Amino acid sequence: MEKLDRLRVASLQYFIRPVATFEQFYDQVAGLVGTAADYKCNLVVFSEYFTVQLLTLGNTKRPIREQVRELAKQAPRFLEMMTELAIKHKLHIVAGTIPVEGSTPGSVTNRCYFISSTGVVGFQDKLHMTRFEKEEWFVDSGKRLKIFDTDFGKVSIAICYDVEFPEIARTAARAGATLLIVPSCTDDRQGFLRVRFCAQARAIENQMYVIQSSTVGSLPMVPAVSLSYGQAAIMTPSDFSFSRDGILAEGIPNQETMVIGELNLRLITETRDKGTVLPLLDSQKTAEFTAEVDLVTV
Repeated sequence: MEKLDRLRVASLQYFIRPVATFEQFYDQVAGLVGTAADYKCNLVVFSEYFTVQLLTLGNTKRPIREQVRELAKQAPRFLEMMTELAIKHKLHIVAGTIPVEGSTPGSVTNRCYFISSTGVVGFQDKLHMTRFEKEEWFVDSGKRLKIFDTDFGKVSIAICYDVEFPEIARTAARAGATLLIVPSCTDDRQGFLRVRFCAQARAIENQMYVIQSSTVGSLPMVPAVSLSYGQAAIMTPSDFSFSRDGILAEGIPNQETMVIGELNLRLITETRDKGTVLPLLDSQKTAEFTAEVDLVTV
């Protein structure tokens, strides 16, 4: 497969709002994908749990764990919609996340579909559950990290809380991933900054591009998502070849918008070989340094 040297990316600050029909949800999503295509983007990234809009089609007074399982029934229709849009506009879509039915009755996982411009579908399940997912929504953890081989190189996905675990991005980078995608959904500034700071650290540690997409807006009638704080960004390694401050592009927090940037993929390979520092290469020594820890009394 011939690889692209440059990639234009659209990362969404997706505004969640009540919808009266699935078609109304479709119109919002299709409009955004169409806009990304108009800007000649090769890849568009949606945010974690932006699909909670569809909860407003049902009884929002039920326990949230029941609503989440009802939402999972919409996953096949949602995937069909996203696949249709990817093929129509000839671009790749990282489709945010939606709960999907698990392997045992009543179980759900938080899944991010990755759909190619030709309609090939892959997915990454969230590996680490936040407390509200585990204790209130009863969402099960995923089991495996996936690496996606595309015509613009290898890509990995760390869903929100997953980016706070450095081993995930490091494993992906060592497997050849040059791009890490972070769909996120956070309710307050502290939660957002945990994800944002960790995402930027992963870009520096692994000399890779990191794309974060966030939900903004709120659904006051659904307590679990009654608040939202978000900002989309495209982050780079911190070196001379890249953007000042290691930020290629970012939105204004909490506004509905689309952040667009063009990635020079060749720079990642060059900086991993000849950068000012070589953290990905030098990390191979870490296991040697930490195999045993010396306890020193002072």
